[in-house]
Amino acid sequence: MREDEKSKGNLELKEWIQSALIAIILAFIIKMFLFDFVMVQGSSMFPTLEEGNRLIVNKIGYTIGEPDYGDIVILSYSDSVEYVKRVIGKAGDTIEIKDMVVYRNGEALSEDYINTQAYEDFAKVTVPDGTYFVMGDNRANSSDSRYPSLGFVKKDAIDGKVIFRIWPFTEVGTV
Repeated sequence: MREDEKSKGNLELKEWIQSALIAIILAFIIKMFLFDFVMVQGSSMFPTLEEGNRLIVNKIGYTIGEPDYGDIVILSYSDSVEYVKRVIGKAGDTIEIKDMVVYRNGEALSEDYINTQAYEDFAKVTVPDGTYFVMGDNRANSSDSRYPSLGFVKKDAIDGKVIFRIWPFTEVGTV
């Protein structure tokens, strides 16, 4: 092999390594700060989401904005536990459940997305400042703000908003 061919080969290898490193660094930055991929585990969001669904989460949106009613959010409570829930109430709202109807500030919510399996009433509460009231769509099988184990959710516990389902392919699209 001639010297100039060897030099050209080394240059190409160096360019490939640089490109790979840049791609890895960009992927790391995107995953850490902009978007994440999450797999649904459990049935608390059935029928909207099912176990095994894979989702894209917007992590940057709530840095400049606030969660809104109906947003499906990812909550982190430890390195190993993430919850997928729907925002039902914001700070200052009153939430009450009577006869399987959720009332926010005295108004019944129209929730065509929930599982219609029976679930219990919930006494009226006021959502404290700096927190949110979240629930799963499968109300009879969801650990959510109705229970002390989760309770009211602080904004810093919300990792991001679910924006897109990427799996299964038959259900790809916005959620």
